[in-house]
Amino acid sequence: MKVLRSLAIAVAALLVACSPAEKAEKPATGTVIRFATDWRAQAEHGGFYQALASGEYARRGLDVRIVQGGPGVNVPQLLASGAVELGIGSNSFIVMNLAQEKAPVKAVAAFFQKDPQVLIAHPGQGIDSLADLKGHPILLADASVTAFWVWLKAKYGFTDDQVRKYTFNSAPFLADKRAAQQGYLTSEPYTIEKEAGLKPKVFLLADEGYPGYATMVLASDAMIARDPKAIRAFVEATAKGWNDYLNGDPAAADALIRKDNPEMTQDLLDQAREKMKANGIVGDGKGTMTDARWRTFFDMASAQDVYPKTLDYRGAYTLQFVE
Repeated sequence: MKVLRSLAIAVAALLVACSPAEKAEKPATGTVIRFATDWRAQAEHGGFYQALASGEYARRGLDVRIVQGGPGVNVPQLLASGAVELGIGSNSFIVMNLAQEKAPVKAVAAFFQKDPQVLIAHPGQGIDSLADLKGHPILLADASVTAFWVWLKAKYGFTDDQVRKYTFNSAPFLADKRAAQQGYLTSEPYTIEKEAGLKPKVFLLADEGYPGYATMVLASDAMIARDPKAIRAFVEATAKGWNDYLNGDPAAADALIRKDNPEMTQDLLDQAREKMKANGIVGDGKGTMTDARWRTFFDMASAQDVYPKTLDYRGAYTLQFVE
């Protein structure tokens, strides 16, 4: 699943994580946009692949090359170094961290209006809400402890002694019926049900008030200044791509996803797409962001001393492409 990425991975990792389309030479047919995703190709990138497959980018004068992410790729670093023009910011903490570090990178659109982060619990344990997890062991990745765990502690009174190490292996969770674990709405719940025959309780943090955006498009300050027209065209084409992927025929996009990531299966793509639709993850599909919502997120995080209250959080994003 996707979690906060470290900001210390070498740009050279790009060379081993490129998609096949990026590696192959192709003639430029418009403004070249190398777009770095935050993980291996999956349904959560479906709108971008749909816009590529259907020609929405090309119709707006863009030659988009999707650079597939993975555990060795750091999108903000690639952007800051000029190795790519645009990339995905997985969650709001990543974007706010960039503002704190005064990195020359901003969010220009947010295509997931709900962060798909979930907590997963065993059925039949009297856990019917997030609040019921107080006192239970919860398996979390290191990066999550400084991210959504901050919100969970503030809202539900969870304590750090509940935290257990999560290494992206569900075996410890399956072995302890009292335990919960982190996950992504479109990933771990399905995998657990399919492989372990267990239908887990799934709590989508966004439906409980977690205010973060996800799957944001990031651009460098230099790119924003140099070619705002190309960024606006990318955002508009991607919005059309997400609408078509969720509400039309996703076959062409899915084919490109499976080409870039041969380990991806059609059943995983299908269930993820349906869960994104059913839970309103993409929302209006336009990449909408608002000052009010960013302020809500910043107030929550700064109240827990994640960021200083004096931080200029508005430096994390610009609304000029989504207003």
